[in-house]
Amino acid sequence: MTSEETSALLLLELRRLADAVERLAGPAPASNDWNSADCFVWTPGNAWLQPVPRPNRIALTLIRGVDHVRDILHENTLRFAEGFAANNVLLWGARGMGKSSLVKAVHEDVRTASGTSLKLVEVHREDIHTLPVLLDILKAAPHRIILFCDDLSFDHDDTAYKSLKAALDGGIEGRPENVLFYATSNRRHLLPRHMMENEQSTAINPSEAVEEKVSLSDRFGLWLGFHKCSQDDYLAMIDGYADHFDLGLARDVLHREALEWATTRGGRSGRVAWQYIQDAAGRLRKPLDQR
Repeated sequence: MTSEETSALLLLELRRLADAVERLAGPAPASNDWNSADCFVWTPGNAWLQPVPRPNRIALTLIRGVDHVRDILHENTLRFAEGFAANNVLLWGARGMGKSSLVKAVHEDVRTASGTSLKLVEVHREDIHTLPVLLDILKAAPHRIILFCDDLSFDHDDTAYKSLKAALDGGIEGRPENVLFYATSNRRHLLPRHMMENEQSTAINPSEAVEEKVSLSDRFGLWLGFHKCSQDDYLAMIDGYADHFDLGLARDVLHREALEWATTRGGRSGRVAWQYIQDAAGRLRKPLDQR
């Protein structure tokens, strides 16, 4: 074998080795462009904030039956957007009552009304353990940012909550000044009650057994509760949607159909109201473009 052939083989092996090392290192971090959108989704595989140019949200005026918590969340968000002190928020309670919709609607309303460059970044529940990496990126951003996790909860022996605790209130650095954390959950303490009770009953010191996990909720300065809506609230949601989208149905017909729809769904909620409106608009061939 000539020296040229030997050199070529050596170069080929070096290239293969470099490719293997690159695969082991994973994809290179992406270049994040804060000007590309107002809403983003965190993708930890390549440390990328994926822009969401057309977020799935409804107007704040269409969210009914939660006026008190709406006003509290709006004021907290406005203070944060204007550069003042604000609290992390846990929105908890009944399914389908607009917890995540309210977060997205308030963000948009505050952003447009205040003229600030407030950003919304969603982190998926399964990526909570990557929060330290994400916060390193967010703290360098020239914007104030709401970090949002929908349907947050933890199972038994799940240790990802420790990353969240440190991000909210602990750690040597603490939460970056330009970041606020909003989360929604069906449970106030983010753990199933039977798991907390099992740990308590088998522990030598019952109070200490659940203290660490229960204290996660304490990191949220605001707890906003959502409860099942009354029939009046449910029909107010229906009326608001029908008027906004100009469905043209007579009020008595609209109410009768909406109540029948709720009966078939097993209960009343904001989600059920929206599902009925989608069905009615489809039958009437009415568009539901909210943007």
